[in-house]
Amino acid sequence: MLRALLASLVLLAPLPAAALETSAGDVAVTPIVTGLNAPWAVGFLPDGGVLITERDGRLWHRTASGEIVDVTGLPTVSATGQGGLLDVLVPNDFAATRDLFFSAAVAQRRGEGTALIRAQLADDGASLTNVETIFEMEPGSSGGRHFGSRIVEGQDGYLYMTIGDRGDRPSAQDLGNENGSVVRVARDGTVPSDNPFVGQAGAQPEIWSYGHRNPQGAALDGDGNLWVVEHGARGGDEVNAVRKGGNYGWPVIAYGRHYSGRAIGEGTAKEGMEQPAFFWDPSMAPSGMMIYSGALWPEWEGDMFIGSLKFDYISRLDGDRVEEVEQLSSFETSRVRDVREAPDGSIWFLSVGEGTLFRMTPAEAS
Repeated sequence: MLRALLASLVLLAPLPAAALETSAGDVAVTPIVTGLNAPWAVGFLPDGGVLITERDGRLWHRTASGEIVDVTGLPTVSATGQGGLLDVLVPNDFAATRDLFFSAAVAQRRGEGTALIRAQLADDGASLTNVETIFEMEPGSSGGRHFGSRIVEGQDGYLYMTIGDRGDRPSAQDLGNENGSVVRVARDGTVPSDNPFVGQAGAQPEIWSYGHRNPQGAALDGDGNLWVVEHGARGGDEVNAVRKGGNYGWPVIAYGRHYSGRAIGEGTAKEGMEQPAFFWDPSMAPSGMMIYSGALWPEWEGDMFIGSLKFDYISRLDGDRVEEVEQLSSFETSRVRDVREAPDGSIWFLSVGEGTLFRMTPAEAS
């Protein structure tokens, strides 16, 4: 009864669409699911259904017919501070395997850490089965900050997951833990033999790149290259092209300053450390990242769409120059946590401020 009551609090379309003016013409912004509490990620199922995570540990399934299902069987997560149930990945072979992957903050002996969890969605879409933690960062971090936590399925079939520095700045330069890194593992959690630090004494073999602060967005471009977007401190939010074994500098180099106003590290550049492809100053608090195929808006092909938690817009970056060329802003773009492209080319985003999943389509197609 309680679960049915909770599900009834989540309303569903049809609701009126709003109009948004963009460089590609008018766009219709339609609410799909409302009444969400701290939504974090959205994933598309091949039958037309949609999965939505909430940070407190709830998973919603909006079926292709529009029914809202409160999915059971989730693992226990540590919903503290910025942590909880975070990303969801629907892999390319979901129709055959029913596999799903989640990232979450989980309790550890001295605090919390980011974990990667595999589960299967039951045929009725109402529960998870075979839930298993396949990777968990080294324990030792405390506090509720900087879990990172986006998951991407690479063209190589491996899983890439971002992890923040957990508020412990120097740890992002320490290969002995996964703080401030992108990790790469197989779908059963095993370590690929060609990971860059396999066999290096004292290094965690799952690490693919390091020196990140708090990457909350990740996506593949059309050529299969991995990109991440990460929070800076006061200034210096970065877009980074992720290179195997790359050191992205935090907290030795950064574009920005500490919240206290003090300088960060040694400046903005150092030999052996990667430069961002783009950065914001002042910070716009980026979360969620999508690189667009051009299906419905050909002029946006290859462009990056990144949500702003601070300034309430979706940033569009030209994919060739990697620079911000447009801010999509409306009442609906309040604290955008996630941005995704649906199979039909429409653009969907999660607004934390509105507690709503929205869909963007060309105005004439609405």
